[in-house]
Amino acid sequence: MTKTDLIDTLRKETGLSKPKAEQVVELFFDEMSNALANSDRVEIRGLCSFYVKDYKGYTGRNPKTGEPREVPAKKLPYFKCGKELKERVDYK
Repeated sequence: MTKTDLIDTLRKETGLSKPKAEQVVELFFDEMSNALANSDRVEIRGLCSFYVKDYKGYTGRNPKTGEPREVPAKKLPYFKCGKELKERVDYK
């Protein structure tokens, strides 16, 4: 499912106009992104949660030359699947 598919589904299910449905989806994604940028956790009960993991810097190696190189610390978003979603996907 793409963002466009999500907008179309929202439009059909709620009767919203396409621009309004697009505005709702954009607002939802913007707020999730803003929360993660502030290192806040985003939790959608039964579906999933997103949070930011901190990774420490380390000394790595350049694969071509083998020279040591410092890799800076970084933060990356992390997705964790909810129990209900796991069960629904694994349904047989």
